[in-house]
Amino acid sequence: MKEMYPKKGRVILHVDMNSFYASVEMAYDPSLKGKPLAIAGNVEERRGIIVTCSYEARKFGVKTTMTLWEARKLCPQLIVKKPNFERYRAASIGMFEILRQFSDLVEPVSIDEGYMDITESHELGEPLLIAETIQNRIYEQLDLPCSIGIAPNKFLAKMASDMKKPMGITILRKRDVPKILWPLPVGEMYGIGKKTAEKLAAIGIHTIGDLAAADLIPLKKHLGINGARLKERANGEDRRPVDPESVSDFKSVGNSTTLPKDVANQQALLHVLEGLSEKVAIRLKRKQVVAANIAVTIRYKDRKTITRSRKLDNPISRKEEIHSAAGQLFLKHWNGDPVRLLGVTGTDLQEKGQAIKQLDLFSFEEDAKKEPLLQTVEKLREKYGKHIIEHAGSLADKDGQNPKIGTDTSFNKDFLHTFPSEQDKKNE
Repeated sequence: MKEMYPKKGRVILHVDMNSFYASVEMAYDPSLKGKPLAIAGNVEERRGIIVTCSYEARKFGVKTTMTLWEARKLCPQLIVKKPNFERYRAASIGMFEILRQFSDLVEPVSIDEGYMDITESHELGEPLLIAETIQNRIYEQLDLPCSIGIAPNKFLAKMASDMKKPMGITILRKRDVPKILWPLPVGEMYGIGKKTAEKLAAIGIHTIGDLAAADLIPLKKHLGINGARLKERANGEDRRPVDPESVSDFKSVGNSTTLPKDVANQQALLHVLEGLSEKVAIRLKRKQVVAANIAVTIRYKDRKTITRSRKLDNPISRKEEIHSAAGQLFLKHWNGDPVRLLGVTGTDLQEKGQAIKQLDLFSFEEDAKKEPLLQTVEKLREKYGKHIIEHAGSLADKDGQNPKIGTDTSFNKDFLHTFPSEQDKKNE
């Protein structure tokens, strides 16, 4: 199968979930399937804005950013629901866990889309087969549709994934760019928003082909250094690698493991969760952060996968705290069937120094004992700098002495905290 892959280039997939918020609601409540559904911020107010909507609603002309009263005028039978961010976060974690079954090089770019580099995954089959398998697995396990673009770089993969929705798979090669991309309006190119399109129109650039052939001098004059980059993209050039660590402002840390055999023993599964919780705690300590949300992923013998999350009263980082929260989630949602894979993820991460702990009756006494020491440390940091006193774990990490955490799946970057709307992403 290796001959199906380029000898020098890369094979990149862009996986984009279709009408993500609406699709998650339909998966949660199947009675909504096939009906016009919209997710809106202020359901009770006529001026509430549509965040996203189902494809059934779009057939009536309902669009993202439209006001509720406009949408209901176009589609009187429109069903409107408030966003459920915990539900969307859990579905996103489950989706990225599936992607990591096919490649270690997975780069989330928002709650519902990410890039994959499958160049070294040739033992799993040809690229189209891998894309079809991913699409089917996400649909079978999470009941969520997605579109996938296959290309030699990230830009072309992103453009390809937008071409067939829902549940489409598109291959876009560099040699296809003149025929497929160049005739399109420049405003349809990823990375060009409304204002940039207006600036380009002012200098006679109306199509992607016009941009590809444009003189760099006026481009730089009107768009700065971004002009040269957009010209490269219009010619199908993009040298950016798929980098799981590309954003330092990560929002989650997790580990998952596939069990050597299907396990149905409760104590054995809780023991596995304890080991995963320890690994998550070590990584949180190394990064000097705490988690305000814990998620557990369970994959059953029949490969059905669920991810459930819980927002915590206080941010946590210790193994015992993580294991307790993960164990409670697991016992609440496990149906008793044999388990093939377990995962624990800490999300909504905060720097330890910035985390505000809500003291309760049980933690107050313990925290009060530490207060004099914490005040002394803080004074030393104010006088000599914040790195004058650090945890032994962080020093070992700087010296490269920390032990390797293992090869379990890591989910250490996403945008699950801010939940950008689909329209926001298209205007980037």
